[in-house]
Amino acid sequence: MIKITGVTKIYPTGTPALRHLNLHIGAGEFVSIVGQSGTGKTTLVKMLIAEERPNKGTIEIGGWDISNIDPNDVPYLRRQIGVVFQDFKLLPKRTVYENIAFALEVAGEQRHRIHQVVPQVLEIVNLAHKADSYPFQLSGGEQQRTAIARSLVHRPKIIVADEPTGNLDSINAAEIVDILKKINEFGTTIILVTHNREIVNHLRRRVITLHGGEIVNDENEGKYKL
Repeated sequence: MIKITGVTKIYPTGTPALRHLNLHIGAGEFVSIVGQSGTGKTTLVKMLIAEERPNKGTIEIGGWDISNIDPNDVPYLRRQIGVVFQDFKLLPKRTVYENIAFALEVAGEQRHRIHQVVPQVLEIVNLAHKADSYPFQLSGGEQQRTAIARSLVHRPKIIVADEPTGNLDSINAAEIVDILKKINEFGTTIILVTHNREIVNHLRRRVITLHGGEIVNDENEGKYKL
């Protein structure tokens, strides 16, 4: 599914973010990527969605080499990879339903398709009863669940969750992880980037630890050891 070979990323300041990274993530895996701040986690996320390009090496997703992707192909790539961020990125003057529908509208989906898809993803994240609510009327956990629903509208093969529980208490964080596990059971590959030691250790899934832009540990049923 995802194959990263010999990837190095050095920023214009001369700071190396990733060094000779080699990584394979299979279809349907649930992988946690952990490490202290500045270890390259965010850079890796940006390269998976073609927001950044490697200086060396290749990144393949489903056999498609995106290392030097044509800018016109980036929107198509991002329909295959749903991204969930720490800060939700919801539109404050749109309802939950409208926030999710907007992701389909900008992709040119027809209205009947939007009316079909949005209720489906709301059910997955247990927010059907909040469809007409605005973001300010939601808890932090509900806002993040709305963001997850929005990431699902194109039925992506991969979900990248970048610190999705960073602004949440332990109860809401656990709910978000349960939803990600549920999505994973549908066959979607989940990449969870997190600092949350408790969540990683509770998951008992594959854990990849980055340090200094390199993979220093890669274990099935691993733990956050740093």
